[in-house]
Amino acid sequence: MKPLVIAIVGPTAVGKSKLGVEIAKRFDGEVISGDSMQVYRTMDIGTAKVSDQEAGGIPHHMIDIKNPDESFSVAEFQEKVQHLIKEISSRDKVPILVGGTGLYIQATLYDFNFSEQKKDPAVVERLEREMVKKGRLYMYERLQSIDPEQAKRVHPNNERRVIRALELYETTGQVMSEYHEDQSEESPFRPILIGLEMERELLYERINRRVDGMIEEGLVDEVKRLYNQGFKDEQSMKAIGYKELIPYLEGYCEWNEAVELLKRNSRRYAKRQYTYFKNKMDVQWYEITPSNYEDKFETILGDLAGKID
Repeated sequence: MKPLVIAIVGPTAVGKSKLGVEIAKRFDGEVISGDSMQVYRTMDIGTAKVSDQEAGGIPHHMIDIKNPDESFSVAEFQEKVQHLIKEISSRDKVPILVGGTGLYIQATLYDFNFSEQKKDPAVVERLEREMVKKGRLYMYERLQSIDPEQAKRVHPNNERRVIRALELYETTGQVMSEYHEDQSEESPFRPILIGLEMERELLYERINRRVDGMIEEGLVDEVKRLYNQGFKDEQSMKAIGYKELIPYLEGYCEWNEAVELLKRNSRRYAKRQYTYFKNKMDVQWYEITPSNYEDKFETILGDLAGKID
């Protein structure tokens, strides 16, 4: 029988981590982070890692496994998490995948095949030289002309993903969005996908408050430390919560500008997450409000009890 895996998805700040812990407590499970940035050590506040108190004694995996100057790909995530799901299941525990990085979760649950799209180092090197010479915007506009669907999913400043999409097209003739569409809908697991959603204005208020909370916890000092350690240009520092504060540290913008940009980018990211999960996966959605978490979680736990053998 295929291993059971529960996946909790949805936009940032909606309450996925809390639900993951509750499900793990109820069904004897362990949590696997489905966030592509929580893998990085010492990047704690900006990635909203669960605290020991929030974890409630539940094991959490895929957290703090990389240094900030190390690369991390969806293919590596897939390999590690698929192994973890099988290993946790072998101990008669329930694996619970919790996170908002849609492509990473989809690729893992539906076994995307990355072996056929190995990188061509020569093409990558040439594209990187073009990026330096002609700039990010030029390369992003090229991606828009080749693969507008993929361009919508990639931020213009994410040089690595822009180059990867261009390199795939040049070496295979296939655009990245088509590649994702061609993947199998068959899963090597028995996935149960639970989605949390919230009325937009309520969610945006929560996101704004979360940013304020991160700043109170010391986000600026965290970014400053990473910046001073020489990580400014690393993949990890392109994440929301870090890239917005670098111009402030360098004196290129005012504090209020940086905070508002961070809040705006977080809200926009939440919108993209919601759209991805709605369009790409078969998710059972539950609408929650800040006042009905407890009741809604009980409903979800009850529904899960009827689905878990």
